[in-house]
Amino acid sequence: MLRSEFRKLVRAVLADLPPQFRHRLENIDIVVRGRPTPAERRLAGGRYGGDLFGLYLGLPLTVRGDHYNMALPDQIVIYQDTHERLCSSREEMVEQVRRTVLHEIGHYLGIEEDRLRELGMQ
Repeated sequence: MLRSEFRKLVRAVLADLPPQFRHRLENIDIVVRGRPTPAERRLAGGRYGGDLFGLYLGLPLTVRGDHYNMALPDQIVIYQDTHERLCSSREEMVEQVRRTVLHEIGHYLGIEEDRLRELGMQ
């Protein structure tokens, strides 16, 4: 799949977010890359095994205080190669992209991994 087509999948998920969630997304960049760097894999730790669909890089909203200002944007990175390698159809990829974007937005909002799992967001 072309990178531009994959980006459209990610943008479609963002466009479908309910307004109350979309309006909370401030000072954050959502980017698409082919695969994670070794440093990004280390940041993810063992929680994700060998396959990394996405990664949140930043300080969650729940731990920001009054001192949090003039900061560079946080990032959500979505990895196209992992999606292409592990999804067997376009429909499966569309669903996995949706799950990945929502999962990483959950981390941005301060939702821990265990709670995301309970919500079926893993």
